Amino acid sequence: MRALTVFCGANTGADPKYTHVARQMGELLAQENIALVYGGGKVGLMGVIADAVLEKGGKVIGVIPHFLAHKEVEHTGVTEMLYTETMHERKMKMFELSDGAIAMPGGFGTLDELFELCTWAQLGLHEKPLGLLNILSFYDSLIEFLGRAVTDEFLKTENRGLILDAREPKELLEKMRNYQPIHVPKWITKEDV
Repeated sequence: MRALTVFCGANTGADPKYTHVARQMGELLAQENIALVYGGGKVGLMGVIADAVLEKGGKVIGVIPHFLAHKEVEHTGVTEMLYTETMHERKMKMFELSDGAIAMPGGFGTLDELFELCTWAQLGLHEKPLGLLNILSFYDSLIEFLGRAVTDEFLKTENRGLILDAREPKELLEKMRNYQPIHVPKWITKEDV
């Protein structure tokens, strides 16, 4: 993996552990010579992970829409900053620049970004690994929801496997390296139409 997109919050969260693990993730990416592609902000977990990569001599590529550049307080110290016109264009650019994506704790934007990539994978538009860094059990309820979606037959078991999860950065990175793309040839049956 040459580059990974990391989606995460523009806030640091209530517990210092979120910041600590974001720093660990950034340091690990730099050590592994994996470029960070992220939303371009200097605030919240976004800023923490970008700073950690930069402090260890790694490469950071920010991607930010013009209208958010001031709102999110754009990071002026990144290796490269790319500007887009729309949020969708931002997601597409981040996807194009990376070999996979990780969602750390965050809000609506983080979930939107991750699930759009999941949908693209389900439709066979890419085969990149996608992961949840489940710091302090932040994503336990979401993981439970995905299990319920499988149980209630709204999500195929194979497609549930599109989202890897781990509690520690090294474990998640290892799972992503070992990821084998899932091929589900037909996800809608004749009975569904």
